[in-house]
Amino acid sequence: MRHKLKIAGWISIGAITGALTTVSLQTVARGSLAPLPLEELQQLASVFGMIKTDYVEPVDEKKLISNAISGMVSGLDPHSEYFDKKSFKEFREGTSGKFVGVGIEITQEDGLVKVVSPIEGTPAYRAGIKPNDLITKIDDTAVKGLSLSDAVKKMRGQPNTKVTLTIFRKDESRTFVVTITREEIQTQSVRGRVVEPGYAWIRLSQFQDRTVDDFARKVTEIYKQDPNLKGLVLDLRNDPGGLLDSAVAISAAFLPDNVTVVSTKGQLPESNFTYKAAPEFYQRRSGADPLKGLPAALKTVPLVVLVNEGTASASEIVSGALQDYKRATIMGSQTFGKGSVQTVRPLGPDTGLKLTTARYYTPSGRSIQAKGIVPDVLVDETEKGNLFAALRTREADLDHHLNSGQGPEVKDPAREKARDEARKELELEMLKPQAEQKVPELGSDKDFQLVQALNQLKGRPVMVSKTMTERKEEKKEN
Repeated sequence: MRHKLKIAGWISIGAITGALTTVSLQTVARGSLAPLPLEELQQLASVFGMIKTDYVEPVDEKKLISNAISGMVSGLDPHSEYFDKKSFKEFREGTSGKFVGVGIEITQEDGLVKVVSPIEGTPAYRAGIKPNDLITKIDDTAVKGLSLSDAVKKMRGQPNTKVTLTIFRKDESRTFVVTITREEIQTQSVRGRVVEPGYAWIRLSQFQDRTVDDFARKVTEIYKQDPNLKGLVLDLRNDPGGLLDSAVAISAAFLPDNVTVVSTKGQLPESNFTYKAAPEFYQRRSGADPLKGLPAALKTVPLVVLVNEGTASASEIVSGALQDYKRATIMGSQTFGKGSVQTVRPLGPDTGLKLTTARYYTPSGRSIQAKGIVPDVLVDETEKGNLFAALRTREADLDHHLNSGQGPEVKDPAREKARDEARKELELEMLKPQAEQKVPELGSDKDFQLVQALNQLKGRPVMVSKTMTERKEEKKEN
């Protein structure tokens, strides 16, 4: 039977079949009777009653209950979460790789929304929006001051509705308005190309429903273009993770058949499981093996995996498995350190609970929770160094993060000092002309880490970092 635990969010088949209508001494929990603390529940009921009768203005009961659940769950760890109707819909869109919007990858710059790239074939692409365009207004709302997530929400909506974007194109020094009709967008989580004869680059930006199929198509396309590849770079930088079965499949594409890819351990019996490099561990029901037909050379082609502090969760599973079997050289900087498993269970037709149910372990038994994968070769982001990596949030920076469960943790006293220095460097960087600030696009010929990965594959000298050292697991704050 195919196991259903997922990394970083998906819906398990264990739906709750009933709903509690009253608070009782016992409640059914995963098929067994679990006692409830009566005294504490009486306190909760008392607080609920006081708020209902004594608060300055009437409060919606459903909102009170929703807030109580959210508070109870959010205090556990950074990845457990209660989904109300709106957030549950957004979560499912994120893992499916589908959403209704205009079709652009964006980031933030100077308080504005910057276009990283329009997704090919989408309304934004057809409207002529280009990389580096700045969005200054969404309909009548000025973007300055909006969070990136709020800007995204304003651009998304219902199919066939319109949104008006005000664009500032820096290289043409002009502002113009474009009205775009929203439609369903399928995000592209796989990119790749032959970078030079004999060497290819494949980037995974997330592990979604379609990632494995898209990966298989891209690999096949690359091998048709160059059947005699001498080396391949798998780029997992800034990949936040996604679906566990997708991570197992990508690992299996490079590893020998039936070896262990990852194991999970938790309280529930089904949380203790070992995933192997075999179709039954990643193949979707009623679907064919997405890896069938891949070139046999993929199992042996020299491989470098690029990672950084933004490499998290499912992408750390792939990195850890390929590292443990010495199938690839891991290059870059130490990864995020999210080594926990979340199971998502519906609570009703449109609400759900994402709950941390296990830690995961690499094939050799390593927990990377709050530590991450340490690359075989530490390489800075640029030739000038790793100036701003300390500003990136890692698992160990998150409130209530889990420890690894493998011995005591050590606090790194240099962390905040490094972050302060990086902030000062960033402030100086922002004073430079725009053209000099620009960070090279991942996969471009100016991508320093990709150049070093190709050097590694060719047996040439690699410019290793002179400043980076292994980051020890940091102690959880109580």
